[in-house]
Amino acid sequence: MSKQGHGSKRSFVIQKHDASQLHYDFRLEVDGVLKSWAVPKGPSTDPSEKRLAVEVEDHRLDYADFEGVIPEGEYGAGTVMVWDAGHYENLRDDGMATCHRDGMIEVWLEGEKLQGGYALKRFRGGKKPQWLLIKMKDEAADARRNPVSTETDSVKTGRNLKTIREEDSE
Repeated sequence: MSKQGHGSKRSFVIQKHDASQLHYDFRLEVDGVLKSWAVPKGPSTDPSEKRLAVEVEDHRLDYADFEGVIPEGEYGAGTVMVWDAGHYENLRDDGMATCHRDGMIEVWLEGEKLQGGYALKRFRGGKKPQWLLIKMKDEAADARRNPVSTETDSVKTGRNLKTIREEDSE
């Protein structure tokens, strides 16, 4: 598969979030907000691995740059790292809002750690819709690579979660 983007490049960010449970927040800029999914195991570069992605509330665009500690007692309390960031293009003919509504998103990521096609497919609706995050088969697919375990530092500051927690705690 090759890149065949429809429309302009928009921002994406993946934040490693050590909250009540460690997870990765996958965020895509759509219509002035960050559409967001919590991915417990983080993204994969292996097309045979389907990763659960639980849709969570939209975030403001400026949250894409946040790296630091959310204090105890606040929503999402814990340490947040900018694990990957870059731009994406929509691979589908429909606009992103329509793709989101219809439960089928396909994007081409151009990040520092992740590149190539990724699909988000909704398989369960409800209050917190559940999706699958799947690496598409393309030149960036690599079953041997596991960036979640081997590329653990921030693309923004080069820090790990422990250092962020120590330096940013009050």
